[in-house]
Amino acid sequence: MREVLPELLRWWKAGHTVGVGTVVATFRSAPQPPGASMVVGPDGAAFGSVSGGCVEGAVYDLCTSTAETGDRVLERYGVTDDDALAVGLTCGGILDVFVDAVSPTTFPELADVAADLGAERPVAVATVIAHPDSSRVGRRLVIRESGVTGTLGSARADSAVHDDAIGLLAAGHHSTLSYGPDGERLGDEMKVFVWAFTPPPRMIVFGAIDFAAAVARVGSFLRYRVTVCDARPVFATASRFPHADEVVVDWPHRYLAGEAAAGRIDRRTVLCVLTHDPKFDVPVLDVALRLTGDAQPCYIGAMGSRRTHADRLLRLREVGLEADHLARLSSPIGLDLGARTAEETAVSVAAEIIAHRWGGSGRSLATTSGRIHGETANDDGLRSEPGSANVPASGS
Repeated sequence: MREVLPELLRWWKAGHTVGVGTVVATFRSAPQPPGASMVVGPDGAAFGSVSGGCVEGAVYDLCTSTAETGDRVLERYGVTDDDALAVGLTCGGILDVFVDAVSPTTFPELADVAADLGAERPVAVATVIAHPDSSRVGRRLVIRESGVTGTLGSARADSAVHDDAIGLLAAGHHSTLSYGPDGERLGDEMKVFVWAFTPPPRMIVFGAIDFAAAVARVGSFLRYRVTVCDARPVFATASRFPHADEVVVDWPHRYLAGEAAAGRIDRRTVLCVLTHDPKFDVPVLDVALRLTGDAQPCYIGAMGSRRTHADRLLRLREVGLEADHLARLSSPIGLDLGARTAEETAVSVAAEIIAHRWGGSGRSLATTSGRIHGETANDDGLRSEPGSANVPASGS
């Protein structure tokens, strides 16, 4: 939804009813993750994508008809028999798409949700996408840390979905959840899709060098909120890092410790230590590798040659770090792409971060077999398949 929100909000403010198609579940090599949306306006203009092209035409037609009739539709696209072309999804995957009619009447909370996203406040939107009582399909519950607005049709259903949505919100995952007709934990007659919008994950780059500028640029492209930190004010300037959201002048270890203490480091945070200077990188890695629990970053990488790496490990052991701490360190940083320039190195770093996040091997796809898009894992290692009850699926 985030990508199509400006257009959707423009038509909403004008009082129009707009057709919105959203991927609510995927299986196998589906081209788009849960949460990907297409919106079709009253003038026929389309924005966004649900399949990267495979079934866009079919979803476009459903969005158009739903905007006219108000009849919501949950449609599955995938492989029938041996011919994926028969249903248009040529990649061989499966995706469920919910097509909704959105207007000021059906979604009065949209402007407030948009304001939350603009201010980077966590907010979740839960929508009934299937129910034995058709009148409850399309009902919404908006969940914030401060409370809820809207209803899914009963207090029991609202309570059950609220509890699960809070967990999805904490992890930043979109997912389809299954319940009994009135929110019972046993049953799957009611399906609810939850958009869980959290602030972008953080990438903190330590070391105000040319490589850091390239890493900040690719981090911003990957939709991280990028911070560049260095203790040297002559180098740590906003003009040198135009793609960073903020540039901080501070000792890296002191800044990281302060951010962790303030609760601004979490399991989605990426740390890139590019200083390759012992007086900077050893103290900050000492802090980073000791972080645990919800404050444990998902990735910690450090730049340097093989010799620098060996010396760094020795120094880290001297300050008391054990083997289990050091096992969390990706050093030398990046995948072996043969990179030479700062930009190529940044791609190498980004590739390793992506592989680490999704469990990729880093090998050429031409040398591998099986699914290109593996099963989606959340931070707890749970897997998602269509129709699974209350299992989070990652989305964007």
